[in-house]
Amino acid sequence: MVDYMHPLDDVFAALSAAPRRDLLARLRTGPRTVSDLATGRPMTVQAISKHLKVLEKAGLVTKQRRGKEVLCALNPSTLQGAADWIAVHRQLWDDSLGRLDALLMDMKAKGDSR
Repeated sequence: MVDYMHPLDDVFAALSAAPRRDLLARLRTGPRTVSDLATGRPMTVQAISKHLKVLEKAGLVTKQRRGKEVLCALNPSTLQGAADWIAVHRQLWDDSLGRLDALLMDMKAKGDSR
């Protein structure tokens, strides 16, 4: 059996859950403690911690212990890797759709009604 696992698999899996995307959005303003991330959220600190473990495994978040607290920070370089992958594939689709559009316009101009 061939192993198709790729580092981006973990990234896209982590991004697939709304609570994890929310945590990433909250970390955009800077590092925060786990308890701070849980404040005002309908999830327990334990649930937040589980989501952060998924984000950390994917390389989207780094954690650092400071005394009794754990400080979490966004790792933007991992997000950039996913953005780069998306950009390449978006360009492929844009190119393909552009060629299709040109073909359809040409067919329309020639009166081809296939």
